[in-house]
Amino acid sequence: MTATIYRGRVMHRRHGAIRHRFTYRVFTLLLDIDAVPRLRLLGHNRRALFSFNDADHGPRDGTPLRPWVERQLGAAGVEATGRIRILCFPRVLGFVFNPLTIYWCDDRVGRLAAVVCEVRNTFGGLHAYVMPVEAGDDTIVRSVEKRFPVSPFIGMSARYDFRMRPPDERLSVAIDEHEPDGRVLTAVMTGQGAPLTDRALLAAFFAYPLMTLKVIGAIHWQALRLWLKGVSPQRQASP
Repeated sequence: MTATIYRGRVMHRRHGAIRHRFTYRVFTLLLDIDAVPRLRLLGHNRRALFSFNDADHGPRDGTPLRPWVERQLGAAGVEATGRIRILCFPRVLGFVFNPLTIYWCDDRVGRLAAVVCEVRNTFGGLHAYVMPVEAGDDTIVRSVEKRFPVSPFIGMSARYDFRMRPPDERLSVAIDEHEPDGRVLTAVMTGQGAPLTDRALLAAFFAYPLMTLKVIGAIHWQALRLWLKGVSPQRQASP
């Protein structure tokens, strides 16, 4: 499926002395950045009930995303000149916030060569982590050092352990965040895929009402709950 809609869930679990867990339902889109489908309910760089805008990702200036993705790959010494698919939330009624956007990057013969994880925080910052993929990897397992502040409750002396499967009929992305004293957070996104059609988008609109507001609201609400439980903000200087 070139263009796919995944209906599923996001789960966050905080480990350690003060535990915290929450789950919420979401839907995500998997799109070829060079061939976004033309649907009545999905606009590409135009207003619609749902929309995918280049300006929401990468350089965020509205230019095509492929050159930006290829620059991230080149800086990491990776060559992937084939299809690039993006996994992200769409705009809903003109609004969107993507804490995590994933680019699945193929080489010229169609083999998955790299994954680029674009992480964003609520202060408007963005950072890209590039992870090469070895031939035959059914499950991508990679560790990267944290280079960008996200949660005020986790410091910068940390690393991410990613465990992902290339998206097909099902979506599975898991991230463990470790501080020097051990694992502090687990985040998991799962979903069941279906072809992206106007009918599927309309069903998602009613099944996941005001999803963008729910994502942003959940971030701030869960932060408040952590603070009330006694979790203190951490220093966020770069490592």
